[in-house]
Amino acid sequence: MNVLVTGGAGFIGSHLVDALVGRGDSVRVLDNFFSGARENVNPGTMLVEASVTDEDAVRASVEGTEVVFHQAAHRAVLRSVEDPIATDTANVRGTITVLKAALDAGVRRVVYASSSSVYGGAETLPTAETAPTQPRSPYAVSKLAGEHYCRVFAELYGIETVSLRYFNVYGPRQRHDSAYAAVIPLFIDALRNGRAPEVHGDGKQSRDFSYVSDVAAANLAAAGAPAEAISGHVYNVAGGTSNSLLELLDLLGRILDVEPRPVHTDPRAGDVRHTCAETRDASRDLGFECEVGFEEGLRRTVDWFASD
Repeated sequence: MNVLVTGGAGFIGSHLVDALVGRGDSVRVLDNFFSGARENVNPGTMLVEASVTDEDAVRASVEGTEVVFHQAAHRAVLRSVEDPIATDTANVRGTITVLKAALDAGVRRVVYASSSSVYGGAETLPTAETAPTQPRSPYAVSKLAGEHYCRVFAELYGIETVSLRYFNVYGPRQRHDSAYAAVIPLFIDALRNGRAPEVHGDGKQSRDFSYVSDVAAANLAAAGAPAEAISGHVYNVAGGTSNSLLELLDLLGRILDVEPRPVHTDPRAGDVRHTCAETRDASRDLGFECEVGFEEGLRRTVDWFASD
């Protein structure tokens, strides 16, 4: 199958590309290396260095492909709080640019990377896809807007679309050296180097963490599931259990054989208190369930940091 992965040099996108190449697909990668890394690009792909807001580059990249996996985005909540216009440009304009190019090129399906942040602070846990959405950051607003564009394109134009709401993805290749780095690589880097991990707030906030290979597998499942069951729909991608940041630190401390001594700072703007996903719809419609347990995923991630 001929496919395009936008953001294919990024953390999640590169793992997805590896899975696609591994099963024999012909893969194009579109990435401007805003947050992706050249060393992440699988050598078995065709690389187009451009932004998803570049209409000409996107049109050329989607030509002749059957499925587009749209992973490219400005991802960080804090970055979106600091620069909401840049986030909107990349995430909303970028998504509609990809959708329109895919429609015009006769692409069969677009699989869109959304986020659990669209729920805001959900009152019901575990949270199903039918729960009200109440975004609390410009990033979350932009991802929800992308979902609506996917649904509208499916309803108005007939192109197949599927949106996947990722819950706190972690694993190898996730950067710790960014101002907007995620909590797991930050904690691992601090503990490995004898520093006190920084915890925003009391550390009792909890997250439903998803190992990156499971997220890649969810994308493959979404690309192949029957259109009549899934087109225009959204699905949670998560393990279905939650761990607090203090529990995460305790697990990492045991894996690394160190005693975590966190420093607590102010809570971050735009963050939610708890996330936990209801995953029955993905199991029913996509035939997908996460396979990597949280402790096993952390061990794999720690091993990668040790070998990097």
